[in-house]
Amino acid sequence: MQSLYYAHSALVSLLNLTIMNASWKRFFATLFLKLNHPQSDSAKKHSAYQRAKAFREFVINLRRHAKDVVLITIGIFSASFGFKGFLLTNHFIDGGVTGISLLVSALSGLPLSLLIVCINIPFIILGYNIMGKTFAIKTALAITGLAICIFAVDFPNVTNDNLLVAVFGGFFLGAGIGLAVRGGAVIDGTEVLAIYLSRKFGTTMGDVVIAINVMIFSAAAYFLSIEIALYSMITYLAASRTLDFIIEGIEEYIGVTIISSHSEEIRQMIIENMGRGVTVYSGKGGFGKKGDVRDIDIIYTVVTRLELNKLNTEIEKIDPHSFVVMSSIKDTKGGMIKKRPLKH
Repeated sequence: MQSLYYAHSALVSLLNLTIMNASWKRFFATLFLKLNHPQSDSAKKHSAYQRAKAFREFVINLRRHAKDVVLITIGIFSASFGFKGFLLTNHFIDGGVTGISLLVSALSGLPLSLLIVCINIPFIILGYNIMGKTFAIKTALAITGLAICIFAVDFPNVTNDNLLVAVFGGFFLGAGIGLAVRGGAVIDGTEVLAIYLSRKFGTTMGDVVIAINVMIFSAAAYFLSIEIALYSMITYLAASRTLDFIIEGIEEYIGVTIISSHSEEIRQMIIENMGRGVTVYSGKGGFGKKGDVRDIDIIYTVVTRLELNKLNTEIEKIDPHSFVVMSSIKDTKGGMIKKRPLKH
């Protein structure tokens, strides 16, 4: 994680040096306004406030994308190391689409890099339909990057001890998947399929993932051996626990409470940009040494963990000083979250 911090800090420093000049600020602000408001009159002179606000949004977006690139890149190398340093030489598999790719590669001898791309294509298309274009593009690039890394980069075979292979192979693979999720993409299409099936049949995402993995490990026991299937289950458990740790224990759904003086703007953003419903509570905020009290609207909404990155960015654009509380939710019933398509 230290390398991630230094890489991100270097990118931010480079960004700050580039945009310090006032003329550059005006250029980027005008460009951002044109790209995000193409219907507006290009000859119209924007006010200083509009340019300052546009420039601030541009910087937030640029920092977010820079951070996402760093997270996804480290995730790709971590997952590749888990594959080539541990799992491939011992024919162990994992759950989900990754497990299917490993199983087919072990049985057919086809290159794993090719299988990862081919098997994930339907899930990228599905992700485009339910998560949006940005998510699908980032996922396609992440999966392609993983395939290239597995094909082109040599990693040493760390150990042949079966237990160590199962535990640490799962650890590095889970870390890679988790870092990609933190970057707003996936390198395993199982989660996208789980979201789709949970909505279609009204089941929880956890039930769908378990059902998929039962079939994969049963196939591994039949085609490979029971011993490999059992070790592969350890790999899956290690990967899933590591993934949960990397994304800070985030479950399928996240309840978000937002307290801000710009609550109306945030409410409209959640409804219009995120495609989510909100609940507005009337509350009182207390602050200062004397405990001054003022009336305030409290926003509550529920999003999936893949949408949390975008929600935090949009809130920061509106009010960087807002107070945001996030809590894990096992499942939801009713409302709009399972009915409306996700936007990313």
